[in-house]
Amino acid sequence: MNRKQLTLLLVVGAILGGLGWVAYQKKAAPYKESVQKMGGKLLPNFPLNDVEQIVVKQGQSELTLAKKDDVWVVKNRGDYPANFDTISDVLRKFWELKVAKPVKTGPSRLPMLELVAPDKGAGTLVEFKDKSGKAINSVLLGAKSMKQGGGDPQFGGGPMPDGRYVMVGSDVQTVSLVTEPFSNVEAKPEEWLDKKEWFKVEKLKSVSVTAASPTNSWKLSRESETGEWKLADAKPGELLDNGKSGSAASALSYPSFADVATNTSPEATGMDKAIVARLETFDGFLFTAKVGGKAGEENQYFQIAVSGEFAKERTPGKDEKPEDKDKLDKEFKDSLTKLQDKLKAYKTHEKWTFIVTKWTVDAFLKDRRDLLADKKEEPAGEAKLDAKPPLK
Repeated sequence: MNRKQLTLLLVVGAILGGLGWVAYQKKAAPYKESVQKMGGKLLPNFPLNDVEQIVVKQGQSELTLAKKDDVWVVKNRGDYPANFDTISDVLRKFWELKVAKPVKTGPSRLPMLELVAPDKGAGTLVEFKDKSGKAINSVLLGAKSMKQGGGDPQFGGGPMPDGRYVMVGSDVQTVSLVTEPFSNVEAKPEEWLDKKEWFKVEKLKSVSVTAASPTNSWKLSRESETGEWKLADAKPGELLDNGKSGSAASALSYPSFADVATNTSPEATGMDKAIVARLETFDGFLFTAKVGGKAGEENQYFQIAVSGEFAKERTPGKDEKPEDKDKLDKEFKDSLTKLQDKLKAYKTHEKWTFIVTKWTVDAFLKDRRDLLADKKEEPAGEAKLDAKPPLK
């Protein structure tokens, strides 16, 4: 073999080697090594205190949470207060989130991990923004990692989520598996509402309902907190059934709501034909509740307004000792302050229309006759004997 042939073979070998290297790179290119490190923070420079907006996108749904006057609110529900505990818990989890396992992947495998934009796949995009709306960071939540649980699937057993595939921004080099499934991070506004700080009717003194038909209206009242309930304007023969009237006597003592209405027009909510209930308490509150039309099969539209008239001065006891005056005056003043604070908090809910379960307002849907004891039927009289015995 002469020098010319050898040179030619070397050139051909170099070309073939180069082509092979290029082919290998093309094949390996989609599967990029993750820049994340096992045990490292997913968001190492996450400015937790700068986050004042959170946007969750899921399918065609979008949820926006934002700070307004230092209070987190749900923008999709007319700025109704959000559950701060839930928001702070989610933010803390993202801030502390560590990589359990970096994932080597590429664009073609992202759909398998559900790491696809919400409008194009099953991913859930969580965006963090500052006060001005400027993006701070974003995380795409993909498929959940499942572990086999014990027990019968019919009773809550079976596979359980123990982690989730995530991607920071849109960079495939940040795809990781984390041990937090983020099961409650969904674009469902009703799940982020603050349902704890609503209102509660205590020490009920009277409850009255004004129905569309005057004959169906009614009022119950009592003289003391332990007194017997009486039906106002009871007609002869009308007797209150304590069992049937029990729900009315405890109306709104433990109220709850499912959601806040977005379409609040009187025609849409049925508030143009609402049932109105007035509840007066022994400590000076007056609650005016309105029950509108149905919101689905099991829910009703509901509005609440609150006012209060509280005693401004304490009436001394008959046998009150002078040395007890200062203590009792202070207790009275503290109690008055609590009532005024409670009234202020209750009144913040007056501008919204709520969606409540039917059992919450069931007492107000009763007609007057539904509170009455059943009338006892008179026993049938015995058949009269003929005055004259039959002829024989």
